[in-house]
Amino acid sequence: MELKPENASATSIPAQPRSSLSFASQADIDEFVSTLERYERGELTPNQWRAFRLVRGVYGQRQEDVQMFRIKIPQGILSADALGAVADTCEKWSRGFGHITTRQNIQLHFVKLSDAAACMHRMLEAGVTTREACGNSVRNIIACPFAGVCRGEAFDVTPYAQAVTRYFLRHPLSSSLPRKFKISFGGCEPDCAGGAFHDIGFRARVRGANGATERGFYITVGGGTATLCQSGWLLHEFVPADEIFEVAEAVLRIFHKRGSRASKANARMKYLIRKIGWDAWKKLYDEELANVRAEGRANAPWDDEDGIPVDDAPDWKRPAAPSVSEVAARASQPNLKGPGILPDPVSPFTPPFSPGEFALFSRTNVRNQRQEGYVAVTVHVPMGDLTGAQFRVLAELALAYSDGAVRTTPNQNLVLRWVRNEDLRDLYTRLRAAGLGLPDADTIADVASCPGAESCNLAVTQSRGLGRELRQLFQEHPELKEIAPEASIKISGCPNGCGQHHISTLGFQGGLRRMGDSVLPIYQLLVGGDIDESGAAFGRRSVKIPARRVGKALERLLVWYKQTRNDGEDARAFFRRADLKEIETLLGDLCEITLETAKPDDFIDIGDDIAFSGETKEGECAA
Repeated sequence: MELKPENASATSIPAQPRSSLSFASQADIDEFVSTLERYERGELTPNQWRAFRLVRGVYGQRQEDVQMFRIKIPQGILSADALGAVADTCEKWSRGFGHITTRQNIQLHFVKLSDAAACMHRMLEAGVTTREACGNSVRNIIACPFAGVCRGEAFDVTPYAQAVTRYFLRHPLSSSLPRKFKISFGGCEPDCAGGAFHDIGFRARVRGANGATERGFYITVGGGTATLCQSGWLLHEFVPADEIFEVAEAVLRIFHKRGSRASKANARMKYLIRKIGWDAWKKLYDEELANVRAEGRANAPWDDEDGIPVDDAPDWKRPAAPSVSEVAARASQPNLKGPGILPDPVSPFTPPFSPGEFALFSRTNVRNQRQEGYVAVTVHVPMGDLTGAQFRVLAELALAYSDGAVRTTPNQNLVLRWVRNEDLRDLYTRLRAAGLGLPDADTIADVASCPGAESCNLAVTQSRGLGRELRQLFQEHPELKEIAPEASIKISGCPNGCGQHHISTLGFQGGLRRMGDSVLPIYQLLVGGDIDESGAAFGRRSVKIPARRVGKALERLLVWYKQTRNDGEDARAFFRRADLKEIETLLGDLCEITLETAKPDDFIDIGDDIAFSGETKEGECAA
């Protein structure tokens, strides 16, 4: 049978069914408003209120009078209606732009608590929710943004990921877990959705004999990053696709019953497995799985494979795209406000572009779909920041050239799918006019970063400041990105790793060094992080570099790789085996700094204009 939305909302988008599914609920907003009123009357303690609002996607910032507002985007799918809702919300109640996260969500910062319900109402109109986007819950379930169109996938994992999302959204256990719980779905090898560092990682597999095939999943459990990096344990080589709901339910029950509630710092599945051992954990799992099956719960929402939603080419008449001049005029006048690092301004559009520019974009940002005649286009979004004007332009381009939707990616970009080959140049022209025609998507020049100390209580450094500086380095010295385009750079402002620096070729983790009465912002270098079919390889900790010298260190690392690599060796393989002592020697002089040799700027974090303090506050990641 067809997968039905829980709370269908009216939509004017003539898009394929899955992009217009509603995950929102008016009851959630009513409950938020009434609970806020109870808190304001003194009927709830601050801790009770915090635990409640986190599960509703409202997260405290280091600034006392504003919140971070996280919009849950299951599998990263945003309809044109949803893009418009995000645009309205970020312009009216935030800073005029939204931030794509490494878990395919959208975050708005500097939102007043009194405006949170209004934000939720606007999201509701587009079928979007904030429920269980934060807090001790089943977080947003991510999926490969190319699922359904990838030439190498076993099958499209999107309907399965959406079904598991619906199963756990507002689940009786989901909002009362010991800590957060993360799930991912990938369709091909290597592990494209990073299942190895999730609490449950599903990777599509097909098996069969005598002409018959069966869909299923390779499943790992207990993965994670942060202060204890762990590649997930193999739970099943193959589980039939219609049984994954039972598997997920059993794993969640174990975590709910056995996960530590006394120590939030140790309350993740990976700690539980390490504490009791794999064999003991597996015994618990087998018992829970038998219980779930005996109860007859967690069944697939379709009768057979014929009832699974299929991602077909758009079969409606696509509306005309806005003109290039109109796109340029709208995108170049964003309504930006507030503190912090703002998106780069969009320059007035001056056509035409050179053949070389389009060729480079096509090489780095475009991939052929498995459906002949169509391509998927990755929109390179610097730092994951999109203005309200750009969100609206993308909504119109998604209708005119795609399937009425976009997908966010774990690398903080967007993907437009189902673009006809003959439309690619026109689409590129309009993306370029909107400031979104940048090449180098998912290359070393596509630097990812968490929000950092600009807003996060736990962050030590302004990771976005470093991210912008490294992007500028590649723009000014394009020869550097040509050395190792396949490598990745990710930055986090603290050890928790929201920027996923642990799984990056070159990762940078923010920290500090005390020098007399002054404090110096630094970044610890991690080398050789990666994800492949064998699991997660986490970056090895190397030297600690003053923030203002990271760019120079990056230059040296890339030149060193170019000069000493083996024939045919790519940067990912090179840095996985690189000798840490050689790196220490290579960068030693950059790491050495004293009060006498330091410059005044060394004590000001990149992206800031005041003396660095390294101050952190109580975080809410483990609230």
